[in-house]
Amino acid sequence: MDIKEMDVWKKSIEFVVKIYRVTAKYPSEEKFGLISQLRRASVSIPSNLAEGAGRNSDKDFLRFLYISLGSILEVDTQVIISQKLGFIDQGQLDDICLELTNLKKMYLGLIKYLRRKSTS
Repeated sequence: MDIKEMDVWKKSIEFVVKIYRVTAKYPSEEKFGLISQLRRASVSIPSNLAEGAGRNSDKDFLRFLYISLGSILEVDTQVIISQKLGFIDQGQLDDICLELTNLKKMYLGLIKYLRRKSTS
């Protein structure tokens, strides 16, 4: 399986680019705070997908997919904090949260597929 052909990987990469663009407008004093945290967590989403896909077993792949899910939830929490601090507006928050929901569904779908595959 070529990871770069997977829609979930493509959408995850697009999401990282969005987070980088959004956080570029954050106050400079957040460089080592929320900017760094959000960027690292968002990069972790497709990175763990790629690392898991490169592993030798579906069990390993599943473990990395769950790490990606954890990063999705981490980003979700951090963008809510960002909105409460006034770094992004409600519209941006809604847009990012919708993308996170869609990513979460894609990851859960892949997890469900791999779990079914491993039990059959």
